[in-house]
Amino acid sequence: RLTKNGLTEVDRNAFNATSLQTLRLRPSPHLLRFLMGNQQLRRIHSDAFLGAEGPVVLDISRTTISALPESMLGGLKLLTATSVYSLKWLPRLELFAELTQANLTYPSHCCAFKNFKKNKSEKNHLCDDPAAPNLEPYFFEEHCREVTEVTCSPEPDAFNPCEDIMGFTVLRVLIWFISVLAIVGNSAVLLVLLASCSKLTVPRFLMCHLAFADLCMGLYLLTIAGVDVHTRAHYYNHSIDWQTGSGCHAAGFFTVFASELSVYTLTAITLERWHTITYAMQLERQLRLRHACVTMAAGWLFAAGAALLPALGVSSYMKTSICLPMDVETPGAQAYVVVLLLLNVAAFAGVCACYTGIYLAVRKPASVPARADTRLAKRMAVLIFTDFLCMAPISFFAISAALKLPLITVSHAKVLLVLFYPINSCANPFLYAFFTKTFKRDFFMLTSRFGCFKARAHVYRTETSSVQNGTWAPAPKTGDGTLCTLMHVTHPH
Repeated sequence: RLTKNGLTEVDRNAFNATSLQTLRLRPSPHLLRFLMGNQQLRRIHSDAFLGAEGPVVLDISRTTISALPESMLGGLKLLTATSVYSLKWLPRLELFAELTQANLTYPSHCCAFKNFKKNKSEKNHLCDDPAAPNLEPYFFEEHCREVTEVTCSPEPDAFNPCEDIMGFTVLRVLIWFISVLAIVGNSAVLLVLLASCSKLTVPRFLMCHLAFADLCMGLYLLTIAGVDVHTRAHYYNHSIDWQTGSGCHAAGFFTVFASELSVYTLTAITLERWHTITYAMQLERQLRLRHACVTMAAGWLFAAGAALLPALGVSSYMKTSICLPMDVETPGAQAYVVVLLLLNVAAFAGVCACYTGIYLAVRKPASVPARADTRLAKRMAVLIFTDFLCMAPISFFAISAALKLPLITVSHAKVLLVLFYPINSCANPFLYAFFTKTFKRDFFMLTSRFGCFKARAHVYRTETSSVQNGTWAPAPKTGDGTLCTLMHVTHPH
């Protein structure tokens, strides 16, 4: 009886030549106690039970042990390790040859035992042959042992199912493709806009912020994809460190910040376009760069504040493996999630209203050809449709979950995360930059400095010169013999 000795370590061969049935390292009023009250016990040497017989029951509850002694796990049938928060890593499951019951601290560790020993085949008819163990020992070992399951508690909850971060192979492939597309596309937009010699206008200024926000979203997806590859098939051993560590908190901050800043900037861009078209003839009401700076400063403060609240205890990034603020257990956390989602829905409604106003304002049959009018309508429809695809599924299912009426599981929510959540981050570079004439001009003029696309850059330089002169400017022929469209230009205000 080694009770209340303040043990901090059990060394090699500590139980040599002993026969143990039960070894308990915590207080227990009902059962035999060998090492009672050693709450500071932090280490049991891997060979501490070398030369000993047993134990078949090991109880290390309420200690600070961080690793199990591997030499005695083969004959262990019952493992109790409750309130051992330092035990975050389990050894190879093959070592638990006889284990039938485990009472652990973390639910994720029970995932390790969920399919334990289920890989054994059904008992073969040859197993009834008494000579089978001697004639075919490997066959007997693989196919004739009785299949037993490990009873484990606490069981994993709905927010942390027994699966990798990306539970489906298709999602594992898609998240890499989408994250790389978002990072490359938005990095290209930022590079061209910031390196261009063109004057920094309000639309260009807002586009830089949108590209940065969408780039952060791509970095979040790339982080999740990288951790998924690193922890694949062994996430149960990494889940505690990942979800409670700084990595998941940083990833969660990035995604909420990026999402809210992107929605805010998209709304600001739409409002700027609507204001410019509505008050095109009133120069005194034009938006200036200083107005855009104040607007985006408010947007950064809002996005940063929204992303910081879960780290301060309002909701939590630790609830799931994808580090989204899904904790709605308290009224404050529930209000935070619902308000944030409703603000995004309101922003989408505002964008739809502004684009409808823009379309009605420029739809003048007397001055706009029917073909141009159709192109304008299609372009605005694409912008609204991509916003809808990104916002609607996420908002609908997230609001229902926030109200504690979940309609889908976390496993299916990961499909929304990969397929719908980053749609805007991938589409915005094309819709707001790559397909616009201004961006093409900046791109070709920038690359011409390095000896690329000189002919196309010359075309845009000629058009720019014509704009400054306020004349009709037929552009010179490009290298492939095609003629650029004539463009009517006027003096800038």
